[in-house]
Amino acid sequence: MKAATTTPSWLHTSVGRKVIMAATGLFLITFLIVHLAGNLLLLRGDGGAAFNAYAEFMSTNPAIRILEIALFAGFILHIYQGLYFILRERKSRPQGYALNAANANSSIFSRTMRLSAVVVLVFLVVHLRHFFVEHRVLGSPLTMYESCKAAFENPYYSAFYVVSMVLLAFHLAHGFYSGLQTLGLIMNSRIERIVKWIGAGLAFAIPLGFAIIPMYFLLKTF
Repeated sequence: MKAATTTPSWLHTSVGRKVIMAATGLFLITFLIVHLAGNLLLLRGDGGAAFNAYAEFMSTNPAIRILEIALFAGFILHIYQGLYFILRERKSRPQGYALNAANANSSIFSRTMRLSAVVVLVFLVVHLRHFFVEHRVLGSPLTMYESCKAAFENPYYSAFYVVSMVLLAFHLAHGFYSGLQTLGLIMNSRIERIVKWIGAGLAFAIPLGFAIIPMYFLLKTF
C-alpha cells in the first residue's frame, strides 16, 4: 500500500511564515505605541500617582489580561518565525558569499535586522524579569513607579535601555515597511512614499519616547 503523504499547510510555507511575521510585527508596533503612551505618565511629576493607577488598571482589568495573552503569543510567533528564516538562510549558505555587495542593494536597517532583533530580544527578557516577573510573579513590595525610578537611576541599566532603543529604531525602520510590503499593502509609488515617511516617523518617535524616560530619571540624580 502506498504511504499517505501530507502537504504542509499554507501557514508552514515560506510565504505563510513571512505573512505571520509581518502581521505579528505590525501588531507589536501598535503595542509599542500604547505602551509608550502609558510609560510617559512617569514624566508627569506627580510622584507616580498617574503611572501607578495605570499600572494597576493594566494588571487587574480582565480584558487587558486577555490581550496580554495575545501579546505574548505575538512575541513568540514573531521570534519563532525570525529564527526560522535565520537558520534556513544559514543552512542554505553555510560558507557565505565570496563577494558581499550588501551595501549596494540594501539599507543599513535591513543589514542590521539580525543584530537589532537579538538586542531587542535580550532587552525584552531583562525588562520582563525586572518589572513583570518582579511584580506580577514575585509580588514586589515596591510600587511600579518606585521600581521604574530605581531602575532608571542606575546608569548601567539606563545606558542599556537607551542603546536598546537605538537598535529598536533600526528594527522598526525596516520592519514597518517590510511588513506592509509582505502583506501586499504597498500598491503603488505614492503609497510607498507615505509608508516610508510613516515608518521613519515611527522609528524615530517610538524609541525616542522610550529613551527620554530613563534619561529624565538619571539626570535628576545629578
